[in-house]
Amino acid sequence: MKAYFSDFSVSTRSRFELVDITRQVESAVSASKIGDGLCLVYAPHATAAIIANEHEAGLLSDILAKLKGLFPEGAGYLHDRIDDNAHAHLASAFIASSRVFPVRGGRLVRGTWQNIMLVEADGPRTRRVLVEVLGE
Repeated sequence: MKAYFSDFSVSTRSRFELVDITRQVESAVSASKIGDGLCLVYAPHATAAIIANEHEAGLLSDILAKLKGLFPEGAGYLHDRIDDNAHAHLASAFIASSRVFPVRGGRLVRGTWQNIMLVEADGPRTRRVLVEVLGE
């Protein structure tokens, strides 16, 4: 089995934001020269997450509104006494900081309307995204 590792940075501009990283992930899969296997997309941050969904402006706004509703800032969380960003830690914990996608024929397999996005919940920041492709 072969393994390929890549990483890239994403600069966010808002407290809550969705950043489409599909192109960067697909570039890493292509560079890996792995025909069939798995691709791990991982954000090594406690206040960010990775999702796969449609990149449509209304839906992106809906997702952000739902996240803000589910994990509101300043809701009396105990962690806010330390760092004032408990909402972001909770969002990351419930959404997940990684996703795994199949690789077939040297290409990332995703649904027609699935793009890969970084969920920023404590920005603005510069985030790292790690991509590891395993297979043959």
